[in-house]
Amino acid sequence: MKDMGKLQLFFQTLADTNRLRMIKVIGKERSSVSEIVEATGLSQPLVSHHLRMMREQGILETQREGPFIFHRLKDVRLLDALGLCAEIAAQSQNDAKIRRTFCCPPRIDPGQ
Repeated sequence: MKDMGKLQLFFQTLADTNRLRMIKVIGKERSSVSEIVEATGLSQPLVSHHLRMMREQGILETQREGPFIFHRLKDVRLLDALGLCAEIAAQSQNDAKIRRTFCCPPRIDPGQ
């Protein structure tokens, strides 16, 4: 049952429109706070708040480069999972407007 509680908290973290929008932006490539603010139109404090929540749940990880901190998905399979959820939601609601908005970017082999 403890695992169910962890899963519930994970889904609660994802159950926010702003966080889903941010994941969509970050999923394409690593992003700084200012890039996320520009892409989503959300305020910087709000973006920072949501980023902290997603980091605490292990959804995101950060990388510092000089004065900049970049955020990226810890596991890009999340994009496929969210895409599948969007497809199921579209089918269950008979809504052709909901479509696959998340997709997993091609993986780059670090050895190349």
